Amino acid sequence: MARWMRRIFNLLFALLTRREVNGLENLPPDGPYILASNHLSRLDLPLVYGLIGDRRIAGWAAEKYSRHLFFGALLRIGGGIFIRRGEVDRGALQAAVEWLRAGRIFGMAPEGTRSSTGALMRAKTGAAYLANETGVPVVPVAVTGTERALRTLLRMRRPRVSVRFGKPFHLPPISGEDRTVALRRNTDEIMCQIAAMLPPDHRGVYADHPRLTELLTQRDEARRPPGTNAVPPSGMNKSRRSGEPPEV
Repeated sequence: MARWMRRIFNLLFALLTRREVNGLENLPPDGPYILASNHLSRLDLPLVYGLIGDRRIAGWAAEKYSRHLFFGALLRIGGGIFIRRGEVDRGALQAAVEWLRAGRIFGMAPEGTRSSTGALMRAKTGAAYLANETGVPVVPVAVTGTERALRTLLRMRRPRVSVRFGKPFHLPPISGEDRTVALRRNTDEIMCQIAAMLPPDHRGVYADHPRLTELLTQRDEARRPPGTNAVPPSGMNKSRRSGEPPEV
């Protein structure tokens, strides 16, 4: 069923939108890894699922959708793990950890909800927590255009939507340092990696983050002719694991 749902989503976006996809070659050939994406619209999930969805992929979905006849059924088929927003849902956290430890792929939007402006909001620390508990890499995903897609379709025009997959990266493990600070630092790394693939007006609260500035500088240096030196990475503090639950 998951394979058929992927084909249907893929066909719909191919027919109804002008879809641009970059970076599929960056996806590891198999799990485990975390897909971390910005969140603009309800169309984000079917857009990404249509490209890479299968039985290996699961993700969190707001518990309110579990009671919805249509969306609830789709989310269950697509591997949705329902989570109670606004509180530490230990059952949903543990289900995600076990999914990743089984060698699978977990997709999520660290912001926890759709952006009403199209720009990045301050993310919650759930993705950083999962990466720390499992040691798996994070693949950043940047989506644009879905926030305007339905309005454009109503005007009988094909909207332009874009998905960009970045290169996987590992976060430093968390040790006895202040856990809240460490999770926030790792969360900012995830969001800055996403922001670096977004246009400037979509970078939101991370637009002036020093780490984003560094990533953009590294990218510009890499595009220069051979023989020039790229800016070295910042070297985020190394640390070990801890077990306190995050924001989700």
